[in-house]
Amino acid sequence: MQNAADVDGPDRPASRVEGRHSVTPGSSVRVKELPAGPRVLVVEDEPGIVDFVRRGLQSEGFVVASATDGIEGERLALSESFDAIVLDLMLPGRGGLEVLASLRRAKPNVPVIVLTARGEIEDRVAGLDAGAVDYLVKPFSLVELVARLRAQLRVFAQASTTTLSADGIEANLLTRKVHRRSTSVALSSTEFDLLVLLLRHRGRVLSREQILSTVWGYQHDPATNIVDVYVGYLRRKLGGPEDPAPIFTVRGVGYRLGSAS
Repeated sequence: MQNAADVDGPDRPASRVEGRHSVTPGSSVRVKELPAGPRVLVVEDEPGIVDFVRRGLQSEGFVVASATDGIEGERLALSESFDAIVLDLMLPGRGGLEVLASLRRAKPNVPVIVLTARGEIEDRVAGLDAGAVDYLVKPFSLVELVARLRAQLRVFAQASTTTLSADGIEANLLTRKVHRRSTSVALSSTEFDLLVLLLRHRGRVLSREQILSTVWGYQHDPATNIVDVYVGYLRRKLGGPEDPAPIFTVRGVGYRLGSAS
């Protein structure tokens, strides 16, 4: 990127930022179709700003998805995996602060940078109090946005834990050792990968198709019962008659790890 550019509205020409990836204005960007890199969701209701920021971030090696209203932004943020989120406060459908509150409950470790045209101190404070890690007020420098994103990604990478735990289950991602209520549990490689997937999405129902594609990495016959078989293995190894494993079947959908309620 050669020069900093201020973003002050949808009339700013998107061609000011040249990206390494070709993007057709107005087209949607699907994260799974882009090369690996820091994944960022931009939730902003001004299409011109979205396109400008998307091109600028892509030119710096980021993978970008976007939404132009709060409802779609919240859906993407909760259903997909992102390394950071750039969130406007003034959004149609669902306000930015509401989206931010939902994100903090479901994904407390994803850094959110608030982007807003409102420059009053109380609005900035409200965003930070709601869980944002930083903020930018329009008009803003794209170079500064990139710098702040990288800074937050470094902070969260350093703070990330190597252990996942929930409901008395603890899995160490480095040693691949598992404990249930301080008792060591021996799992196969596939069983461990399945457990990690469930732990990462605690409280969320995962379909058999999602589990199959994530853990096994290729498409099986839809009629296969391999997911059910391995969930059974986990339940037997992690639980007992007096303390069953907290892996619940959601009939007709899939499985969920979490409390029974």
